[in-house]
Amino acid sequence: MKQWKAAVFGTGFMGRVHTEAIRRLGNVEVVAVASLDVSSERRLAEQFKVEQVESDYRKVLANASIDAVHICAPNNQHFPMAMAAMEAGKHVVCEKPLALTVEEATALVAAADKLGRRNCLNHNLRYYPLVQQIRQLRMAGELGDILVVQGTYSQDWLLYDTDYNWRVEAGEGGELRCMADIGSHWFDMAEHVSGQRVSSLCADLHTFHKTRKRPKSAVETFAGKMLRPDEYEEVPIHTDDYGSAVFQMAGGAHGAMTASQMAAGRKNRLSIEVFGTKSSAAWDQEKPNELWLGNRNTNNQVIVKDPSLLLPGAQSYADLPGGHAEGYGDTFKQNFRRFYDSLDKPGAEAEYPTFRDGLRQLNIMQAELESAKNRGWAEVKS
Repeated sequence: MKQWKAAVFGTGFMGRVHTEAIRRLGNVEVVAVASLDVSSERRLAEQFKVEQVESDYRKVLANASIDAVHICAPNNQHFPMAMAAMEAGKHVVCEKPLALTVEEATALVAAADKLGRRNCLNHNLRYYPLVQQIRQLRMAGELGDILVVQGTYSQDWLLYDTDYNWRVEAGEGGELRCMADIGSHWFDMAEHVSGQRVSSLCADLHTFHKTRKRPKSAVETFAGKMLRPDEYEEVPIHTDDYGSAVFQMAGGAHGAMTASQMAAGRKNRLSIEVFGTKSSAAWDQEKPNELWLGNRNTNNQVIVKDPSLLLPGAQSYADLPGGHAEGYGDTFKQNFRRFYDSLDKPGAEAEYPTFRDGLRQLNIMQAELESAKNRGWAEVKS
């Protein structure tokens, strides 16, 4: 296999997940990291024996040996980092959302096309084997015509007003938070497995905690539950804790979804149900190796992930045999493997989400904002 060199921008929770997944590929080496958080940057570099460590990502981009950059920094840095990386001749993997606005995302798509850079948006949740099985069942006609897609994405890590992270700040995370951070994952999966695109929606957004207690020092994602009362300061919050939408899809399906980061007990549960004229399928991220299949006239089934029993198009998304669980970290590996396999195949179709998928989600988010503001339906730009 050809060997590649990568850099990771951002060394918090997501930067660490990316670094671990990259190393598992076997033919990609992380040779540089960049972060404004010096302490987390040094810990990551020391643990993974990374050669170049910078607080200014532009110094990393000057390294001609680097083939690709993984952007795991806060959302407001995605656009400038991705644009600078492509202009420096690097291919790019970017965390979602791709940018803060539709205009920024449009510019990134255009730049990637013009410069000929491979570009990947990390909608990694597509890559659970049984999610791919749903997609393959639909493509094989086993579900029939899709009628309804519904579900939720629920977490509890921001339940209390003392729970805090840069994502709650509109200046860093963007105007939308819950619907951008996890709602975009749900909509991406809904379109991916159903084969239909959301054409219009009616959304509700709500902020339960109008103020939150911000830690006086930086706190990594999911790690803000152990602070004392004297370590906080109270600040106003303008981003959504909860969102919901009913929607119509261009292929005739209808649906409904909710996203919440204040759902006590739900740690990271993306749940999706796809109902067709022949049968249906339901999947839960907290039980990722099980898939429920529903039938009208015969018994329902619960199948356990076994690549030897999956449809051919889903088999390559599982590396371990039946009875051996595959989880969150494996989805990154599957996505990155396909990205790096494409770097020396300029004309090949991308087998992963691209910046165009990132623009797609920003168009959906723009419609959510418009709908919630006007208390009515909004069209989603195609």
